[in-house]
Amino acid sequence: MDFQDFLQIVPYLDAVNLPGEAAHNVMVPQERLEIIKKINFDEIKPRNAAVMMLFYPKGSKTHLVLIVRNSYKGVHSSQIAFPGGKYEKEDANFMQTALRETYEEIGVHHEKIEVLKAFTHLYIPPSNFMVYPFLGICRDEIAFYPDPTEVADIIELPLTTFLSDSIVINAEMTTSYAKSVEVPAFKIEGHIVWGATAMMLSELKIVLKNVLNIINF
Repeated sequence: MDFQDFLQIVPYLDAVNLPGEAAHNVMVPQERLEIIKKINFDEIKPRNAAVMMLFYPKGSKTHLVLIVRNSYKGVHSSQIAFPGGKYEKEDANFMQTALRETYEEIGVHHEKIEVLKAFTHLYIPPSNFMVYPFLGICRDEIAFYPDPTEVADIIELPLTTFLSDSIVINAEMTTSYAKSVEVPAFKIEGHIVWGATAMMLSELKIVLKNVLNIINF
């Protein structure tokens, strides 16, 4: 999609209702749903984190940035994610966390980002994080400067590709609750994107498609 066309739908995004858990659940295996139902959040006291779902122009076309996390001894090693990370006590709010972490991880300064909307938060059981996603745009072309200690690669996903149903698949994965289970996922540039990132992508995709339908774009 041409970025100037994308900018025409931006004013509608703030007013649209979020589908929330219904959208998340499209990309969740049944086993995970059962685990979530049994969680007492007052007891486990999850840590907080925030991520940025950032659209920007590349050439004249709209793209969404994702990162490939470095390999490390942790549950999210080598996974595909949005730029973001843990809330720190010096952060005024979760939006500031998302902006700070985006700069730290991929080098995009907060002054270049216009935050449009907070999306539905979700819980990640393996790492005990509650994650708060934010939708943002950069109106001008940007350069990425990934932090080599955290980011192995940058994925620049064209919006047209993201909106296609052809990237939605079922994949057999090893998860925190099963050695081999079929999970709904996105296949993006050869990567299998599942779990929390897929859930956030699902809500984002449904919101964008709903707006495009409303305005008959």
